[in-house]
Amino acid sequence: MPYASIVVPAFNAAETLAETLVSLSAQTFRDLEIVVVDDGSTDATSRVAEQQARTDGRIRVVRQHNRGLAGARNSGIAAATGEIVGFCDADDRWLPEKLDTHVRHLERSPQVGISYSGSAMIDADGHRMGHAQRPRLHDVTTALVFKRNPIGNGSAPVFRREALASIAWRPHFETRRDWVFDETFRQSEDIECWLRFCLSTDWIVEGVPGLLTEYRVNAGGLSARTEAQLAAWERVVDKLRPRDPAFFARHEAAARAYQLRYLARRAISSGDGVTACELIDRAMAESRTPLHEEPFRTLSTIAAARLSSRFGDGPMRLATAVLSAVRQ
Repeated sequence: MPYASIVVPAFNAAETLAETLVSLSAQTFRDLEIVVVDDGSTDATSRVAEQQARTDGRIRVVRQHNRGLAGARNSGIAAATGEIVGFCDADDRWLPEKLDTHVRHLERSPQVGISYSGSAMIDADGHRMGHAQRPRLHDVTTALVFKRNPIGNGSAPVFRREALASIAWRPHFETRRDWVFDETFRQSEDIECWLRFCLSTDWIVEGVPGLLTEYRVNAGGLSARTEAQLAAWERVVDKLRPRDPAFFARHEAAARAYQLRYLARRAISSGDGVTACELIDRAMAESRTPLHEEPFRTLSTIAAARLSSRFGDGPMRLATAVLSAVRQ
């Protein structure tokens, strides 16, 4: 059996799936399998996956009725056989050395349950946009995961299988496989998983240097709908708060402020300066912690929001450039 598994959830991803799978097939660490989960696609996703499987025999295709991103990941975990399991969404890419870097990291550090990397942003055409997620790599506390989510997007982490098993459960109505990701979430299922992992296990979360994931930014996707994303985040908090009420009492306001600041930056990038101002004002009313802990990043967000709201589309490029210069 392969040592590593990469799970690729795919729903109507025919336009980008081949590009994703080519990047995974090119991994310098060769002892792997790639499990593509066709999550009830209605386009050519299944055909693209089968074509790539004929090119690389390490690719397997699992088909299911649509269960959402969390459900596709859970099915991929159940089908995977590797000792470590990574995830790559069907519109993202991995650099060739990513898997090898994580494998070596986990071998060196048996106490680490999640290994992750930074991510370079790519546009709809797959071109790098010039900005990236460069998270903290060490001394990652539960509070940091709650406030700043250093693990980042769902294509960044690689898990030790034993660590995944430590947070798996099976709802009473589930008859086929366990859940690691909560399938009742259609947004924020990743941060719910990361935070639950930190709250309920003793595994260490740690990153490796480099922008080893290429994360595609889709302005028309779920991440662009700020109110829906905020509502999903609030639901994560409501679900997990009973696990450690004292922890949430200490950190919830600051974490909410960081989330609102993040959404304000997304609104600026998508050209909605009015919404950006509303979000950053809500963030500062909630907690001044982002201003104290990260003053330059917070002040640049406030300035960019005001600029884009007051002057419209013309200075928007300048506002976006300011945020690009101040890495998330």
